[in-house]
Amino acid sequence: MSTTSIDSLLHEERRFAPDPAFTAQAVAGPELYEQARADRLGFWAEQARALHWHRPFTETLDWSNPPFARWFHDGELNVAYNCLDRHVEAGNGDRVALHWEGEPGDSRTITYAELTAEVKRAANMLANLGVGQGDRVAIYLPMIPEAVVSMLAVARLGAIHSVVFGGFSAESIRARVEDADAKLVITADGGWRKGRVFPLKNAVDAALAAAETSVEHVVVVRRGENEVEWEEGRDLWWHDAMAQAEPEHEAQGFEAENPLFILYTSGTTGKPKGILHTSGGYLTQASFTHRVVFDLKPETDVYWCTADVGWVTGHSYMVYGPLANGATQVMYEGTPDTPHPGRWWEIIQKYGVTIFYTAPTAIRSFMKAGREIPLAYDLSSLRVLGSVGEPINPEAWVWYREIIGGGTTPVVDTWWQTETGAIMISALPGVTTTKPGSAQVPMPGISIDVLDEDGTHVGKEAGGLLVVTEPWPSMLRGIWGDPERFQETYWSKFGDKYFAGDGAHLDADGDVWLLGRVDDVMNVSGHRLSTMEIESALVSHPIVAEAAVVGASDETTGQAVVAFVILRSKKAKDVSATEASQLLRAHVAEQIGAIARPREIFVVAELPKTRSGKIMRRLLRDVAEGREIGDTTTLTDSTVINVITDTVR
Repeated sequence: MSTTSIDSLLHEERRFAPDPAFTAQAVAGPELYEQARADRLGFWAEQARALHWHRPFTETLDWSNPPFARWFHDGELNVAYNCLDRHVEAGNGDRVALHWEGEPGDSRTITYAELTAEVKRAANMLANLGVGQGDRVAIYLPMIPEAVVSMLAVARLGAIHSVVFGGFSAESIRARVEDADAKLVITADGGWRKGRVFPLKNAVDAALAAAETSVEHVVVVRRGENEVEWEEGRDLWWHDAMAQAEPEHEAQGFEAENPLFILYTSGTTGKPKGILHTSGGYLTQASFTHRVVFDLKPETDVYWCTADVGWVTGHSYMVYGPLANGATQVMYEGTPDTPHPGRWWEIIQKYGVTIFYTAPTAIRSFMKAGREIPLAYDLSSLRVLGSVGEPINPEAWVWYREIIGGGTTPVVDTWWQTETGAIMISALPGVTTTKPGSAQVPMPGISIDVLDEDGTHVGKEAGGLLVVTEPWPSMLRGIWGDPERFQETYWSKFGDKYFAGDGAHLDADGDVWLLGRVDDVMNVSGHRLSTMEIESALVSHPIVAEAAVVGASDETTGQAVVAFVILRSKKAKDVSATEASQLLRAHVAEQIGAIARPREIFVVAELPKTRSGKIMRRLLRDVAEGREIGDTTTLTDSTVINVITDTVR
């Protein structure tokens, strides 16, 4: 990266040292880094032994056939037993596992003893339907307790779940069910979203009608009380099948490398990639990182990760990590603004949430709505805040700390991916002096580097490509059914190093600043500019609520900067779109330099977002370059991009 291009980020001078009172009680200390440096494999073996093993492992890592790793492979464990039974057996059966809140206002509180009993019965129910070790089960559910029960019941049997986000289309379900060759699908009649019931089973029906699969049964949870089609012999109600299942189920151990789940993520070729994770290494790193990154004290904390179970964050930090650690957590079905814009803060106040983990997109939307909304609630229970999913700009980071965290709560900005399985780079609360906008330091036991195109370390105050240089426990074990694609996608560029596909910059301290996907880094007149950095400059202006930046083809400069911005309604009511564009172009030039000044800035009412809240910059690039708009099936509202196209024209 050119030094000009990262000025606005790296000249972020605000620093927040750990509060000594927090440090004195912190779960993690600086000695973790020293232990991991002294003996990396010994360090991970020690973390693994915090789990319950049906048969202890004797070998930590087998890396004899890279890039295919085997961690703790001669040991045996049961993932569901680690998340459930062992807590009950330790006398913590009365501890709350889930405070579940439905969007219409219904709620359930489920203890570890109750959750264990439900998962045992569900495991028997699935076994009665022919599910066993190695079988694939697709799960297409809203954010209801049965989603967690289903995942853990599948894991308990040594089977493999493939959770499909409840907002995906029938075609997306078909592709995933077909690729995984699922034997059974678990769905619901419907789920609540934005005040109404969204039907789900009809999407499954349409997917299976078009799919070439061997799905034998569809188990349906009653949630929406809406009408559903029914295929006799194939379809069963969850409550009926559960009533017929035996209550007791003994968890058996499975090899540590027994597959746990397949999770599909978009690929550059268009066909989704089935990311495969196994059991022992995954659970080791998910539980360790959850404990130390969030300073978890399971006896007293109430933890809330807002991610849907359909995404990897929901897998690692809403199901497996927290439950393996015996945490009490909140699970919420609906959207942040239903039935009113303070819903999330109301839930934090209701349950006394102490640890809160959400995405920068959500944080920026709260900024846009105004601080008076969260300030109307008592958020004083919060003691750790986390960010996940994309780089967070410094202004949003500071707003999060000041407004949600009361100006004292540590913020941990976590970098990881579906492929990495668990957090790879993050501050540790009570240990790290935090920098707004920086992911900061690799986790203990994780080896990260930033390289230039030819594989040379870039050094401090320079940017390049983020790689992982040593195998890690929760790493993906492949792409389901396609080992060649696995090697080509992640290992072909640097051979023995995993290339994450992200650009990064090392500052003068050697801390990591994420610059987004490599294809979100523009080359303007020979200068590499980060889209995230220009977005940060734009949202630092008081009239801007949210911004998305793309690189558009330009005959003169190679690429030109094109920005799409949403204005803050209160601040911008007296500013025309033309005035705002001129003002903001000058502001970016002042913040970063003339090279970063956007060629065009379009004022829009909304940005195109996926159902998980990520901005679809690919579609904005199509608009900026005057191309036909690409696939919009994953958008929450596909009309948004049409309105933007009309605005640009």
